[in-house]
Amino acid sequence: MKVLNLPGPIAQSLIERDRKVVSPSYPRGYPFVMDHGRGAEVWDVDGNRFLDFAAGIAVTSTGHSHPKVVAAIQEQAEKFIHISSDFYHQKWVEVAEYLNRIAPFSEDAISFLTNSGTESVEAAIKLARYHTGRPQFIGFTGGFHGRTMGALSFTASKPYYRQGFFPSMNGVTHVPYPDPYRPVLLAHPGEDMGDAVIRYIQEELFEKMVPPQEVAAFLVEPIQGEGGYIVPPASFFPQLRALCDRYGILLIADEVQAGVGRTGRWWSIENFGVEPDIISVAKGIASGVPMGAMVARQSVVTWPKGSHGNTYGGNPLACAASLVTLDLIEHEYMANARIVGAYILDRLRGMQAAHPSIGDVRGIGLMIGVEFVQDPITRKPARALRDKIEELAFHRGLLTLGCGKSTIRISPTLTLSQAEAEEGLEIFEEAISLAESEIFSDVTATEVSIAKG
Repeated sequence: MKVLNLPGPIAQSLIERDRKVVSPSYPRGYPFVMDHGRGAEVWDVDGNRFLDFAAGIAVTSTGHSHPKVVAAIQEQAEKFIHISSDFYHQKWVEVAEYLNRIAPFSEDAISFLTNSGTESVEAAIKLARYHTGRPQFIGFTGGFHGRTMGALSFTASKPYYRQGFFPSMNGVTHVPYPDPYRPVLLAHPGEDMGDAVIRYIQEELFEKMVPPQEVAAFLVEPIQGEGGYIVPPASFFPQLRALCDRYGILLIADEVQAGVGRTGRWWSIENFGVEPDIISVAKGIASGVPMGAMVARQSVVTWPKGSHGNTYGGNPLACAASLVTLDLIEHEYMANARIVGAYILDRLRGMQAAHPSIGDVRGIGLMIGVEFVQDPITRKPARALRDKIEELAFHRGLLTLGCGKSTIRISPTLTLSQAEAEEGLEIFEEAISLAESEIFSDVTATEVSIAKG
């Protein structure tokens, strides 16, 4: 398989310029400098072609620069680009009507449009606190909800997100997320991790630490993203919904990464058969134009005029892009996510049988995680191996992103064809084989050296 000479000279020059003027806080993965993209393909500034299995962190849902999305943005830009949220415009109303139609609850929906996922989360927690009059929240370890101070209080996937920023918002308690592959709690006979987490909330949290009558909401990712693309047991969400109903607690589903058709349904929580009260949306909703939404049951939206707002919410360019994006997903790409996602999962499970470093393959639709381990028995995370696979894949023309301790996420555009999926998977498997040979041989050599003294 052809190995690319990366980064090329133009990319190197731009990266050097970037270092001098752009914040070092951005977690750049590897030296990819994009020039243009079409569908699931992207090209760097030196002319190298790549398949994109990352989609801008699950954002470019309809592919890069889909012609219908581009045309909608151009048409709107010729009319007006901004009016502010002090006034009205037609496409804003149409987006909210669309979200009402596809909202994951039977009650009518009210939307608050935002510019990002973290802003959508901030709106959700503010509304929950206002509506319930309660001060406390419950989040989950491994969750990622954003980096602004309110959302950061719930984020618990990596310590460096919080390092240097304490104290965070008061009133947030974390409980274990029901991770079937890496269980934190000891399950009783006949229980799965979903059962064990619910029992922990009832018997340990509510009976010993946090009165449930003080809790405004649970904030949870139906499928964890940054935490490792973790799919909870089927038992978990029905029990969590019942717990919320028992104590008058709201259920907020963070659908920022997993929503908008990525799992083959509009919203990932629909895979578990329950209705939330509020969802936070962003990423794939407008094909890459910055946009998000907080969508809530009408009965929950009790805050008055002026209690929350923003300048760019309902931005006309974003709304134009979103309307076309949602239509394309509904009529073409949501079904494709199911079909191609099932094909990728099947192929990856076949790879797992040949590669002991693949500890777990999990996902729904085109939200798939591949977790790498040093040993399939101990399940010790193989972070160095994961990082090497990511690097080797990049040098062979495949863009991927890591998550969790040692997982690579496969979150391509929802337009990905089976042929493109196969091309990318062949690169991926070659990268795994090469990384296993390099990393595991280094480990063996070190062990022999230590044994010899």
